[in-house]
Amino acid sequence: MPGIMKKRYLITFASVVLLFLLLCLLFDAGLLGRRSDYFNGLLTVGMFYIIVVCSLNLLTGYMGEFSLGQAGFMAIGAYSSAIVTTLISDAVSLPAIVLYLIAVIVGALVSAVIGLLVGIPALRLSGDYLCIVTVAVAEIVRVILSNVGIPAITGSATFGKSFAGIAHVSDYHYVYITTVICVAVMYCYIRSRYGRALIAIREDRIAAAASGINVTRTKVLTFTISAAFAGIAGAVYAHYITTLVPTYFNFSKSSEFLAIVILGGSGSMTGSVVAALILSALPQLISYVVPAFVSYRMLIYAVILVVVMIFRPGGLFGRREFSMAGTLEKLTSRRKQQAA
Repeated sequence: MPGIMKKRYLITFASVVLLFLLLCLLFDAGLLGRRSDYFNGLLTVGMFYIIVVCSLNLLTGYMGEFSLGQAGFMAIGAYSSAIVTTLISDAVSLPAIVLYLIAVIVGALVSAVIGLLVGIPALRLSGDYLCIVTVAVAEIVRVILSNVGIPAITGSATFGKSFAGIAHVSDYHYVYITTVICVAVMYCYIRSRYGRALIAIREDRIAAAASGINVTRTKVLTFTISAAFAGIAGAVYAHYITTLVPTYFNFSKSSEFLAIVILGGSGSMTGSVVAALILSALPQLISYVVPAFVSYRMLIYAVILVVVMIFRPGGLFGRREFSMAGTLEKLTSRRKQQAA
């Protein structure tokens, strides 16, 4: 690895650690006072939004295929992890970190398996047809969860009435580390030879196939990875909210995830991170700062989306990535020029 790349990765790692320490100082030391819990909650929600939006960006931004089924895979991860941790909690007492790890692993594995089973036949399609298939899968998942239940676990006849009593183990410390790892893995995947093959498929499927790339296998692999990360986001969500209702994972939620990807910049991980943080917190912040606007917060949200799409049709970042190291290098270069 070139020395300049090592330096950039080191600066990025240091920035991530410093941000984590700053958050610990704000929340653990109670510097925000009574508002600590509120902003802690906003941050936690924003972080699992980051995971699911970045996972969708793998499909939309880098593979070039629209998917409206991400909420379905998130639901699979949420319910499967919640069932497992509930059964384990009833049988034996485990530390919160162990339950959290079990939830994340189960959510990822189950969603990945379902994603693989769906992806093998579905990814032979493309464009509108693939989008329709993902919508159908998400709706099938939602309907099943609304009508089939396990009374011994949920305490009710159906999931549709709610799945309550889930262990609250999604502490923001764990969620922050999980989010950083997930984004880093997805970034490394895009920078790997598989990611470069994926981008080649996005630019020209026929040329990619002619150059020896196995198009179907690459797309199925990416679809499976994307489903796995959506499952992780679902597991984090379930063990933070502690109550699941199938109606949360509906078509509008998948559309919201897609809107965030496009707004941040389709093909930009940085854009997805920034847009997910802003748009997940924006409606709640509006209602918190100006309570009179609580009934209009979604309207304001929609207006902001329209304005950004008019003036920045490629999204906030386009296909560019923000780099702390690159920014510091530019500032240093400007200072040297000014000094000269």
